[in-house]
Formats: sequence, structure tokens, C-alpha cells
Amino acid sequence: MTARIALKSDVLIVGAGIAGCATALQLARRGKLVTLIERDQAGIRASGVNFGGVRQNGRDLRELPIAMRARAMWDELPGLIGFDGEFRATGNLRLASDEERVAQLDRFFTAATEQGLGLVRLDRAELKARYPWLSDRPIRGVLCPSDGHANPRLVGPAFAFAAQEAGATLIEHTEILEGWYANGAFHLRAADNRTFAAPMLVNCAGAWAGKIAGWFDEPVTLAPEIPQVQVTEPLPYRIEPVLGVMGGDFYLRQTFRGNILFGSGQGRATPDALRSRPLPETMRRGAEIAIAFIPHLAHVPIIRAWTGVDGDTSDGVCVLGPSETHPGLFHAFGFNGHGFLLGPAVGAVIAELILGGKTSTDIAGLGIGRFRPARKASAAPARGQHPDEERDASPEQNGAQNADRGSIGMERNEQAAGAHQRAEHGQDR
Repeated sequence: MTARIALKSDVLIVGAGIAGCATALQLARRGKLVTLIERDQAGIRASGVNFGGVRQNGRDLRELPIAMRARAMWDELPGLIGFDGEFRATGNLRLASDEERVAQLDRFFTAATEQGLGLVRLDRAELKARYPWLSDRPIRGVLCPSDGHANPRLVGPAFAFAAQEAGATLIEHTEILEGWYANGAFHLRAADNRTFAAPMLVNCAGAWAGKIAGWFDEPVTLAPEIPQVQVTEPLPYRIEPVLGVMGGDFYLRQTFRGNILFGSGQGRATPDALRSRPLPETMRRGAEIAIAFIPHLAHVPIIRAWTGVDGDTSDGVCVLGPSETHPGLFHAFGFNGHGFLLGPAVGAVIAELILGGKTSTDIAGLGIGRFRPARKASAAPARGQHPDEERDASPEQNGAQNADRGSIGMERNEQAAGAHQRAEHGQDR
């Protein structure tokens, strides 16, 4: 059967989370023909079910330059996507409860302030004076006043709408089963047998992006992260900053309506990572941690909980930048549960790389090459004629090596659920 050629574009983007939609928006506004492909609906996976934290505080220093650029862009959301995303700069407060974590927090404070991030260091007495609702457990805090939170359920779709208004084509409910490079273009084949082609490809496929990278000789193993968030009934508004714990898997904020949102631990996902659910035992542990830091929450009813799925890199830092094997391929994935802030700047950076070959933001430590032995970039190898393609390739191309096939999916076993927890993860969940 002959594959149906659905659409040819200047740029193909796989994954319509905030990062993918922001990239489409930036490119479409600069006149590029962009096709944005999403297996489900735009913004409903990690971009739409996260905790909503917008933070620079406590990040790996490799991510700090793009985090700082992204934070400035959140102030410009009304001009970028038409509304503010309910973003409020309430601050982010990182807490340390033992001397080892205090030392880590102090090192971050010194390094981040040297890079220009505005931070305030607080000892135990200052914490109690500023935040009387805190227990005596934290002995040091670092506040980033410019951080805050927003509404992820609105921000993701807003970026998708803005990208479409700028001229990008969004194709939802389309699962990509395989990809290859041939005849000067990247080709993608969907489950319904449509194919898409473009000279540029951006891999924003979230928890499933490692498989796509593997199609082009840059495999990255992503561990599934299934953070879960709980919500209390509304309380009088008291807790202004978003809380995070240094060296601990816990995060908390209060909405202006009064609900407390907090999370800790991992839920459980199906083997393909398309469905997830909270686990009662980790919900209980999260509630115990919340009470340990904020005692007046002890008897507050929890009214709902949810989970999502993201992909974690082995070093806890995102992958962002050009391919080292295929010119024209770009990666933006592995956000480790803290990519909500970064999305707008990811789009700006990828657009700069596509249009001008360089970016004004330091992304030197974020390249995909750190997961493979160093090698010199080379011209993309031609892939042989796909059996379902129209036969327009040359005999030489028809004899070239076939690319591997595979469906976008994450292989995992049930025993791994909840085992992969990092101290710095989940802050945006």
C-alpha cells in the first residue's frame, strides 16, 4: 500500500506541549511553514498536568541561563500568547533541614548570584519571622522573589492557539510510528499511514523523545517520572511563596482561591506510560511531609489528586540543542519534571538555532552529545526507499541502508514505578 503524503513543511515538530508549541509560534511568526504533530491534544500531558511552578531557584547551573531567559519571557506572556497564564511572582523558597543540605543550598546561592540571579538567604530566625506558619524543621532558606506559579491547564493550550493564529498547522490525535532521513528531508510515518516530510525536524516528544532520538542514531534512555499532586479544600490565603525542599522530593504552593497544592513521591504508570494514577502510600507520605513543614495543615481534607508522566535524563538536566548526527534535527526534551518555566525560552532558542545557526543563550551543557562518545558531526546518511513511499528515489538511494522502525512508546516494568526519585525533580509538578 502506498503511503499518503499528508503535508510538506519547512519544519516538523513532534510534541505539542509548551516547548513544541512555543517553537512553532516563534517559527511561524518568522514566516516558516510549520507542522506540529501531537499524539493526543496540545498541552494535555506533562505541560498541562504539572504543579505549575515557575522557578529558577535550585536549578542545576547548566539550566540557569535558559531559566533566567525564560523567566523574563513570563512577564511578556500577554504580548506573546494573549494572556498572562495566571502567572504571579510570589517567590520560590528553597528549604534545608540539615547541615549537608544547608551546604548545598549555600553553594547554589553563591554560584547563582554570581550569574546574576537575585536571591535572599534566610537563617532559621529569619524564616520564622517572615513565615510564622513554618515549623522549626528548616534551618536555612533561599528565596528567589522573582519566581512564582501559573496555571498549566491554561498556558499549554494558549501557546497552541497562538501558534495556530501565527500560521502553524497543528495535527492532533496522530501517533508517529517511525522516522527516517532520505532525499534531503526528514520523514515521519503515522499510525494511519500518513507521512510527513520537511528539511528540519524538532523532537519535543516529552517522555517518548528518547525513542525518536534513537531513530537518528542518538538514543537517550529516559526514565519515566510519575509525580503526583494533591489538593486540599480552600483555606485562608497565607502561604505566598512556592516551597521546595533541598535534597527532598517535596513541593507545595497555595492558590489565590486558597487550595493547597503539594506533591511528593511517584505514582504508577502503564507500561506504555500513557496512563498513570496516584498511589495511596505515596499520598500519605506526601501529606506527612506537608504537615512536618506546615503544622496547621494536619486536619485539612484532601479533595483530589492527579498524576502525570515526564521523562527523566540520567543527570537530571534537559536535552536542548542541535543533533550531532543529522544537520537539521533539533532536540528539546528530558525536562525531568521541571520544564514548565522553560517552555517559552525553549521555543525562542530552537527558533534562533534553526534560523541563524546560533542562540544568544548559553546552552553548552545541555547538548545531546553528553550521552554518547564525542564524534564529529557528519552529513545525514541517506535512508533507503521506504517500501510504502512513492518510488521517486534514485537507485543509489534505493540501495542505502534502511532505518530502524519502532513505535513511540516507553518500555518500563511495573516494579520501576515509584523507584526513580530525585531531590530536584517535581518542582514544577
